[in-house]
Amino acid sequence: MNDRFHYDALVDDALRSVVRRVLTQVAETGLPGSHHFYISFRSNDPGVELPEYLRAKYPDEMTIVLQHQYWGLIIREDDFEVTVSFNKQQERIKVPFAALSAFVDPSVRFGLQFDRRDKATGEKVSAEKPEGAVEPTPLPVPEKRPAPPEGETAGTEGEAATAEAAKPEDAASKVVKLDSFRKK
Repeated sequence: MNDRFHYDALVDDALRSVVRRVLTQVAETGLPGSHHFYISFRSNDPGVELPEYLRAKYPDEMTIVLQHQYWGLIIREDDFEVTVSFNKQQERIKVPFAALSAFVDPSVRFGLQFDRRDKATGEKVSAEKPEGAVEPTPLPVPEKRPAPPEGETAGTEGEAATAEAAKPEDAASKVVKLDSFRKK
């Protein structure tokens, strides 16, 4: 028995319901004021319906804009359908809420980003790494030194030289000036 609550998945579902409620309101009354939406979704997820030329152009993720040129917005419990204009051509698309990756209303500086989750297990779905892929090396954490009290200096020149000599030198700790890359 799984005794975990998967709070992150619960929050993700709750945020998707925010999108559902907003789109339902827009379907009923239209977009108020200067509101408009950027809706990003995974175009290869199950249940996503869009023309093949769009799927070929956006094989992983696609963003649509609901502002001026959209028609027939229909909201259901698990998905929404809308006709949008692509290069002056109207196309009908269907997007499950589970396929959403982002929702943004720039008119009020509001945005949501969604994790990809398997609904059955609540586990994050991760893309498989290509063969031979190497895990990224984490960057070293910089040392944080407290600022000296007002009126005191950070130390004498001799102390600084000793500290520099004691510090191991590696590629990540070197400072490179941008001037060295500029043409003269």
